[in-house]
Amino acid sequence: MAIWMKRARRMSTISAVGLIGLMTALSGPVAGSTSAGVAGEFNEPGIVAGTRSSPSSIWAAAIQGDSATLETLLTPTTWNQSDLNPDLLASIELLNTNIDKREASRTEQIVETNTLLLEHLETYEASKSGIELSEALAAAVKLQILYNDKDRFFANTNISKAIDLAEKAASQAENEGDWMIASELYFRLSAIYDQSGRYKADVQRLSRRLAMIRMYAPERLWEIRNERRIAEGLDPLPPYNAYGDDYHEKLKGINSITVRTAIQRAADQHVGRKTRKHPTGVTMNDLILSGIDAIETMATTTDLAMVFRGLKNTSKREKFLDVIRAQRAKIQAKKHTVSGYDLRRVIDAILEAGQKHVGIMENALLHEFGNGAMAALDDYTAIIWPDELARFRRSTQGEFIGIGVQIQLDEFQNIKIVTPLEGTPAQRAGMKSNDIIKKIDGTTAVGLGLNQAVEIITGPANTKVTITVEREDENGELIEKEFTIIRQRIDLPTVKGWSKTGPGDTDWNYFIDKNSGIGYLRLTGFTQDSTKEFDQAVRTMKSQGLNALILDLRYNPGGLLDQAISLASRFVPEGMIVKTVDASGVTKSLDKARSVPDRVSLANIPVVVLINEGSASASEILSGAIQASARKGKTQALVLGQRSFGKGSVQNVYLLPGATSAMKVTTNYYHIDSPRMIHKIPGATQWGVDPDLVVDMLPSQQEEALLLRRSADVLPLDEYGNIIEDAERPDPNTLITEGTDLQVETALVLLKSQTIVDNTKTTMMD
Repeated sequence: MAIWMKRARRMSTISAVGLIGLMTALSGPVAGSTSAGVAGEFNEPGIVAGTRSSPSSIWAAAIQGDSATLETLLTPTTWNQSDLNPDLLASIELLNTNIDKREASRTEQIVETNTLLLEHLETYEASKSGIELSEALAAAVKLQILYNDKDRFFANTNISKAIDLAEKAASQAENEGDWMIASELYFRLSAIYDQSGRYKADVQRLSRRLAMIRMYAPERLWEIRNERRIAEGLDPLPPYNAYGDDYHEKLKGINSITVRTAIQRAADQHVGRKTRKHPTGVTMNDLILSGIDAIETMATTTDLAMVFRGLKNTSKREKFLDVIRAQRAKIQAKKHTVSGYDLRRVIDAILEAGQKHVGIMENALLHEFGNGAMAALDDYTAIIWPDELARFRRSTQGEFIGIGVQIQLDEFQNIKIVTPLEGTPAQRAGMKSNDIIKKIDGTTAVGLGLNQAVEIITGPANTKVTITVEREDENGELIEKEFTIIRQRIDLPTVKGWSKTGPGDTDWNYFIDKNSGIGYLRLTGFTQDSTKEFDQAVRTMKSQGLNALILDLRYNPGGLLDQAISLASRFVPEGMIVKTVDASGVTKSLDKARSVPDRVSLANIPVVVLINEGSASASEILSGAIQASARKGKTQALVLGQRSFGKGSVQNVYLLPGATSAMKVTTNYYHIDSPRMIHKIPGATQWGVDPDLVVDMLPSQQEEALLLRRSADVLPLDEYGNIIEDAERPDPNTLITEGTDLQVETALVLLKSQTIVDNTKTTMMD
């Protein structure tokens, strides 16, 4: 086993010798290093600097980044039976067993995936099928994760061959109008070269083509997807259902003033704009050129001719393209930054030519020009169009207006109710788990996608919707039942515990190990009630003997900044939590971004924060703030898992003229402990929050853990709100016993080392 250290900050990594890899470090091993940190060097197993080790040495080594000590302490043979509580020793032994299991699985999967890669390449050589090449690239992406070694990955000749073939095939597929295959190939190439952004523009362009087809010719997109499934040997999709899929409705309220206002505001306020300190930053010229590119993409996406008939006429399409290219040339010829007046002239010229030559309506051209202009900035600056505004508000407020059911597509592409939520209109009306939604307001639901179904079922508060479901009766016969339900506000809680105990939002067992007093909280987002929910859960745990806590922020996409700050105040006893830096490089402390001492509730117990590549934005601020406080010795905390996503930017939201649309624009970057910035800048090698201890999980483990957790979080209810006792309910504890979630398991071992358990009480280690 080798644990490697970062120069400027502590990072421990347990790899595949001895305790076989909680991952490989991002920097190389320190040759000859014994990492004689706070705990000192090991003279012999169980002895730290001449002093007999105690279980608390495990936590001390982890929190101090003393990799050599931690390596030895997490080896079962280090300890005599009398050295450790039997429960802790058993946990260490199980962790080692599960890591061995993971490494055996890794080796097996590498062999299998290499074989699969070669098979797909050979089939592609014979058939020239883009699907086979896409599958070969998918195997290559999986190998990149399994190897976790850049040199080893690119030394694989089959991988290099797949990349070379895919580059050529993607370009050819796009030229031939095979958008789906081109998109798949570019997406997977981009995944391989994610850090450099080598294929980012290609992915954006193909994604834009498919999004336009989805918007204006959704039936054609259904055909493309169906053809792809059949070619792959899968069952065809259900017949296309156009219900709720009219682009005319989605474009209502869009006008030139709305789009021009958004673009002007972005040019004036974006953090990446041109300034004296940043002379190569984005200007209005770049936004206009990016908008023009989007219109050209629209004109050359041949499937849109199904809707905009003028695109079928080659001569008319070329005249439109001539205008587009002429406008591009004018902007490119400008030696200075253009103004809002120039923006208006370009848009007016495109609107006139689009209608005159190819018959594309104004609001469709404005929609695509606006999206294209925002794409010149970053992934988070965007216009929020009229049809998106309600969804955006739901995502930040943690509520929506609907009937209160969780739905999914089953294997036959039916919309199935996973469960009605407790106390909601759907549950009170009598809807049940496994009901199949057949009709919505009398119109068939067969063929609807999940987003379509959600949009149709949700709506204004206190309005009615009629849902027809199919279910089995007590005799096993399929029957239909109709429910007329009044839509109401549905709260979406963001704080979850270890295992569900009842139908209510707070019906959780919050302890992952009750005997040791180790709690577990999973935060799924940051909405306006997150801190209140969190405090309530902590009070419940404290009343039952909370001694340590696992805070799970994995796959948390973020949310409201004020909630991240208030939650950080529960762990950080003093000091600034987060600052911002603007386009001019000016650092600014945020109002109310300082910890409030009388709100600290968890600073005096050991905490392990779990993060991964799905932890973004507010979750990075929270984990980074806890980590910074711990490194200053103010908090007993350790960040564990994998490097976070790297979304550390501030978006201001503005309503646009007419109030039917809005926009969000990135104006600042967040800094946790200056000068550390968590945002991932294109081409950067450092971003996000680096965990103190990197713990690896295979893709198969991540998928299995997510699926189990999703199922375990839902208790099937009957129409009376009672739990269906004989329904299948996976046990979250198998995530540990089976070694599926090594990140949670490692956190549990570290925190167990801080407790002594006997038959009557649990006390903290000194």
